[in-house]
Amino acid sequence: MDTLRSIGETLLGLSKPSSALDVGQLCLRAAIVYLVMILFMRLAKKRSLGRATVFDAILGIIIGSTASRAVTGNAPFFGSLAAVLVLIAVHWLISLGARDWPGLGWLVKGQSDLLIKNGKVDRGELKRAHMTDDDLAEDLRQKGVSDPADVKEARLERDGVLSVIKR
Repeated sequence: MDTLRSIGETLLGLSKPSSALDVGQLCLRAAIVYLVMILFMRLAKKRSLGRATVFDAILGIIIGSTASRAVTGNAPFFGSLAAVLVLIAVHWLISLGARDWPGLGWLVKGQSDLLIKNGKVDRGELKRAHMTDDDLAEDLRQKGVSDPADVKEARLERDGVLSVIKR
């Protein structure tokens, strides 16, 4: 065990303050954290990196912040990695609960907003979504639609993407 501790100290500078880490130690820490993050994110649900809701985006920000502390030595190396694993587990559990309890799903993931119904733009929903007519027109063009009258339904989805069903 002492040999492992000595190797960890030499290669990773585990007991050094962050200002005393050398370039090699920082680079090795970065490589290890990168590989561990790949493993951890494979344990997370697939959608947490894809079409992210606010719930998923917050996880990414916190994981990045926590993992960076392991690289820079501003927090204990293994403690930071353990904290990331706990964050992923909590996210997974909340996601599981949100799947089974619609109220929790609404709270952590939100809901879509109906912006166009049968060619009519709902100005109140557009305003609540903090979107201008130009924003809506841009999103519609990206979906191949030039006129809202050609839309059966358009929703601002929970991930901020406009989905469009043409007439």
